[in-house]
Amino acid sequence: MQPRFVQIKSAIFDQIESGGMKPGDKVQSENQLAEAFQVSRMTARRALTELVDEGVLARSQGLGTFVCDHRPMSSLLEIRSIDDEITQRGHHYSNRILLQRQVTASTQQAAWFDVKPQQTLFHTRIVHSENDLPVQLEDRLVNPRWAPDYLQQDFTHITANHYLSNVAPLTQADHSIEAILPSKEIAEPLTIALTQPCLQISRRTFSAKGVVSYALLFHPGNRYRIGGHLDFSNTIRS
Repeated sequence: MQPRFVQIKSAIFDQIESGGMKPGDKVQSENQLAEAFQVSRMTARRALTELVDEGVLARSQGLGTFVCDHRPMSSLLEIRSIDDEITQRGHHYSNRILLQRQVTASTQQAAWFDVKPQQTLFHTRIVHSENDLPVQLEDRLVNPRWAPDYLQQDFTHITANHYLSNVAPLTQADHSIEAILPSKEIAEPLTIALTQPCLQISRRTFSAKGVVSYALLFHPGNRYRIGGHLDFSNTIRS
């Protein structure tokens, strides 16, 4: 049984996806949702707040809450596992493992990890789907020194993000985002045309011991967005 606030989120998502609500449409107020779903106002507020934080809805002071762009939004300000993002929207998460093998580092890859060329690395390619629609192709290299059992994992049951966070907790990350046109190797698993722009996130993650992984994350531009929420209300101005 889903928590009640998740049920409210799912209902709003369903209205948006079915076309019942479009970008710019006003959403029911906390009081109206609380009455409609027979929940407390606090529960209704949590559902709306999470949808605002996820970029699905937007609040306008004194006017209400409105539907934003329909595409899901991934946070620019924090690193979250893709399965958590999808399930917290009340949607179904699934994935498909394309590749899971041991490779030798090229000169460029060795530089990313600060190791010698030809050193062994682990390589996975996984397609992540939301309601059976591919939304991310994850192409990841991992340093075996910090995650020696990486290739033995069943990534249909645990994401690489969750596993690596457990064995080599994240301390730092650097990443960049750019728009690209996909190659055939990217377009086919994402089921998009070669002319469909993609968002490419390049992300290198560190634990206290060193560089753990380097990942390229590809998102179809018409299915995903990158964003975040900043709160400057407590900022002390000089």
